[in-house]
Amino acid sequence: MKTIMKVLVATFLIASCSQQKQVNNNFEAVDTLVKESGFQREIDGKKVNLYTLKNDSGMVVKITNFGARIVSMLVPDKNGKYDDITLGFGSLDNYLNDDMYLGCVVGRYANRIGKATFTLDGKKYKLYANDHGNTLHGGLKGFDKKVWDATQQGDTLTLTYTSPDGEEGYPGNLKVTVQYILTNNNELIMKYEATTDKKTVINLTNHAYYNLHGEGNGDILDHYLEIFASQTTPVDSLLIPTGSLVDVSNTPFDFRKPRKIGERINEENEQLKNGKGYDHNWVLDKKEKELGLAVRLTDSISGRILELYTTEPGVQVYSGNFMNGKVIGKSGKPYNYRSAIAIEPQHFPDSPNKPNFPSVILEPGKTYTQTSIVKLSLIR
Repeated sequence: MKTIMKVLVATFLIASCSQQKQVNNNFEAVDTLVKESGFQREIDGKKVNLYTLKNDSGMVVKITNFGARIVSMLVPDKNGKYDDITLGFGSLDNYLNDDMYLGCVVGRYANRIGKATFTLDGKKYKLYANDHGNTLHGGLKGFDKKVWDATQQGDTLTLTYTSPDGEEGYPGNLKVTVQYILTNNNELIMKYEATTDKKTVINLTNHAYYNLHGEGNGDILDHYLEIFASQTTPVDSLLIPTGSLVDVSNTPFDFRKPRKIGERINEENEQLKNGKGYDHNWVLDKKEKELGLAVRLTDSISGRILELYTTEPGVQVYSGNFMNGKVIGKSGKPYNYRSAIAIEPQHFPDSPNKPNFPSVILEPGKTYTQTSIVKLSLIR
């Protein structure tokens, strides 16, 4: 009997070691797709680098100070297999001409400003029109194309950038700080602060794309999506909000209970036609500036769950409707139609021109603050 027990224990230990070796090999294979050497260079006289945050739970996040971008996010599935669940590239060169805003901090104003203009205190400001006569994600050279100053202390990365008065048409010298903090609970905390010396408008977000199967591994139409919001801000054909708030009840925009993203995305619906799918802002059901759960994304195959918490009043959800396979990601796979979802906590699009929307005005002496958290877990 003792001999049999010894054999069983030895067999179990061998199997466990073999399984752990497979997990380690899998992690190394995915981890080496993004290396520091691919990001170490100078742009506009400033050094670009790649920074790595790791926790005790096995989660790894890599970030570059070019555009304050999340480059990779490695997490295991229910079987311990690692995948990189966010879209990106393995070297800086590919980011220089990126027009998908992969993983970046978007500013000064995330999303759209209609007709590329807004008025403050009777003065009209003209912005760069880079989206059908409107301004999108900061203009010609927004925060996604800037080299941020970086300081890392343990698993906290602090990035700073000063946007000069008049940059992209926006008033005021704007000083921005973004902190990425990785916790042992698999939470990536993003803290934003900004100050200005002249009244201005501001709307910051992170523009990471997620696929819980792993980047480049099929589409996200089978992911279950929950959005804790009872209203949306409907848009016109150029994706500029009309100014109204509309109840999601009995529409394809009701994700108050888990629904597959692809379940209703092709229904006959004017808003779906305008966005070519989901590319809309939801009005979150929570108090202003309260840190609350905004979105839950679940993949029943990998067992991964992604939750987004934010202090922002809205969240833009984009289902990858303009992805066409021409962009090749870090693993050598094309980013095809609807192969990822962007979840962007934010103030509402075109708020500077919609007085009924929550204010995006920042005045001298005041501090803009925002906190968003991406938390990864597994189905239990």
